[in-house]
Amino acid sequence: MNRYIGHDSQLFGIEEHRLVGGKGDGMRLYEINNGKGLELTVSPDRNGDITRLRFRGINMSYMSPCGYVAPSFYDSIGSNWLNSFTAGFLTTCGLNGVGSPCTDQGEEIPLHGSIANTPCDQAYFFEDDSCGGTELVVKTITKDETIFGRKLRLHREIRVSTEDNCFTITDTIENTGDKVEPFEILYHMNMGYPLLDEESIITIPSVEVVPRDDHAAEDIENWMHMEKPTDNYQERCYYHKFTGGKQCVSIKQPKLGTELTIEFDSDNLDGFVEWKMMGVRDYVLGLECGNCYPDGRDVMRKTGMLKFLEPGQKKTYEVKVSLS
Repeated sequence: MNRYIGHDSQLFGIEEHRLVGGKGDGMRLYEINNGKGLELTVSPDRNGDITRLRFRGINMSYMSPCGYVAPSFYDSIGSNWLNSFTAGFLTTCGLNGVGSPCTDQGEEIPLHGSIANTPCDQAYFFEDDSCGGTELVVKTITKDETIFGRKLRLHREIRVSTEDNCFTITDTIENTGDKVEPFEILYHMNMGYPLLDEESIITIPSVEVVPRDDHAAEDIENWMHMEKPTDNYQERCYYHKFTGGKQCVSIKQPKLGTELTIEFDSDNLDGFVEWKMMGVRDYVLGLECGNCYPDGRDVMRKTGMLKFLEPGQKKTYEVKVSLS
């Protein structure tokens, strides 16, 4: 018991809010404050993804011109996913597909899959003191299940430290059906202004950088250099390959004295993508670890990179984000 305070929220906590008006009307939001400068917003109506991320009152993430868009506006045809791409700090891509729209073994897969536009079936939060210090915990379950088709569930746990400025996302994907299912996941993490500008320092300790296409190849020597917002900029994507094991990628903003670090296991999440988009108002850097590359499920099947779950099988992934 702290004798100085009337309510725990004077120090840290989680509050639930609802949006009013616009395309996000009625959406639930969990506002998390760790009391040490870290604030994040979790959206249980969008798969428990993280929309806003702030550190010491300063924005770290990118919010697209779409803003908040409720799942009822989602259009799964082709690339219409972009019309409801809030971006935010984290948009989860999958589970039926990641990347380019395609047809894979007769199934039409939309851009980046449908999980990011699916409300959680279960979502709740609590404080956990079992490990010594207090952690703020959000747990969600999102069902990507259909009759005559895939039956996948994403169990998510987000743990926010009140001792350090970090949080961990732990996802367990479960095949609840009776047949082998392909599955893909990509953690589409989006850095935005003022963390991101032409002075940002990007560190990705990869051993090989592969341009996604000829356009990206034209400027591959500048993959780590950010530019000012540029008219008519065309996105560039680079695939980074690692030697395996734990990896740390980061973006540092000298003017703010702030650094954001992403940690992941490159043996499990073996497809890391750098999405460099230096456009006007479309100014964002994606640092995206996943179990595939965003070329479409049909391409991943041909390359042998597509992952599968047996009936009843589970697969767990973990990503840690730290700010300093």
